[in-house]
Amino acid sequence: MTSDLFDRSPSPGERLPGPLADRMRPRSLKEFVGQEHLLGEGKILTTAIEAGELPSLILWGPPGCGKTTLAFLLADEHKATFVPFSAVTSGIKEIRDVIARAERERAYGKRTLLFIDEIHRFNKAQQDAFLPHVERGTIVLIGATTENPSFEVIAPLLSRAKVLTLQPLAEEGLVLILRRALDDRERGLGPLAIGADDEALRAIARLSAGDARAALNTLELAAQMAGREPEGSRRLTLNMAQEAGQRRALLYDKAGEEHYNLISALHKSLRGSDPDASLYWLARMLASGEDPLYLARRLVRFASEDVGNADPQALHVALAAKDAFHFLGSPEGELALAQAAAYLATAPKSNAVYMAFGEAQRDVEDAPLEGVPLHLRNAPTPLMKEMGYGAAYQYPHDLPEAFAEQDYLPEGLKGRIYYHPTDRGLEVEIGRRLNEWRRRKVGIPS
Repeated sequence: MTSDLFDRSPSPGERLPGPLADRMRPRSLKEFVGQEHLLGEGKILTTAIEAGELPSLILWGPPGCGKTTLAFLLADEHKATFVPFSAVTSGIKEIRDVIARAERERAYGKRTLLFIDEIHRFNKAQQDAFLPHVERGTIVLIGATTENPSFEVIAPLLSRAKVLTLQPLAEEGLVLILRRALDDRERGLGPLAIGADDEALRAIARLSAGDARAALNTLELAAQMAGREPEGSRRLTLNMAQEAGQRRALLYDKAGEEHYNLISALHKSLRGSDPDASLYWLARMLASGEDPLYLARRLVRFASEDVGNADPQALHVALAAKDAFHFLGSPEGELALAQAAAYLATAPKSNAVYMAFGEAQRDVEDAPLEGVPLHLRNAPTPLMKEMGYGAAYQYPHDLPEAFAEQDYLPEGLKGRIYYHPTDRGLEVEIGRRLNEWRRRKVGIPS
């Protein structure tokens, strides 16, 4: 209930029993790890804090980088009432209730920091509801999102809030957080008296991919393994760390931005002729739960878009990989996708057909749509023959080299060239033939 939000804000030092990741939230900005580009000396948030300013912000960053904690600590630094608000469970009515309470707080000189987690889940009407209150200073709004705010937050709200990008935590920062949790006797695992090999903590940090929450959750599970050892020999080893982290969820959201980041990395690695990177990104997406048939479709598209006629066999390989996966399923069929990816990465590259087709489509959209030239029309009836349908058409197979020096485009596009073969792969030979035919059509001796 929103009525409880103002009655009692949690203090930074207060922690109820719960998961280790929750208990170890920093109690002050001095304990906060990471985001030095925002909190370092002379940086934007440090300067704002020193000036006593509390601007509205959009915090954009991956899970576990400290968005919620940072908003909480900023409220504490400015002695503002911290009001957490869920974009998933709250609607317009709850927004009105929060604003009404904030106005009463403001009358007593108390600022309200409204923190909206997953602000990208708010629809336009919900986001619009905040605008006048942010403008009047009734609330300071801090939104957190894992999605690109340019696509998910309405422009008027973006113009009234500064977007700050938070980075995944570095390995050293995660190791520091893990050490603190092991040593802390009040909130952490200190009472268990568990030692830890440095390589074990570094393994947890690497497996967590910059996510402090994931790192602490893994540490908590690993500590349970170590705690089962005989008294006096409790030590967290590398094997324990790896076992605890083996079921970790990769940083991946099939409906979110990271999905598009990963498929972009795969596509660009293929285009860049790097089979090793291509196989890595393919494996990463498969391990993350991506639909293998989606990846098969992308490989088929790539075969036409980026390999094209430099190696026409590439399309056959990609289609065969799709069929093989249909036949075998996972995990056996994934090898066929890997084979196709390696083939496509090492194939000669050409986007000549892709570019040519794009130009042809633009002419269809922009140029006048002329009728089909008479010599290209069939004449199945006497009337059509009388009208000149099919007249002067030259049948190429009746001519030397099966080539007719006639035009096939509408009159207004005569001489237009879309397809420019590259000097790579099979297109070398295709280009040679085309150049010869094109010279003959315009009367230039070969």
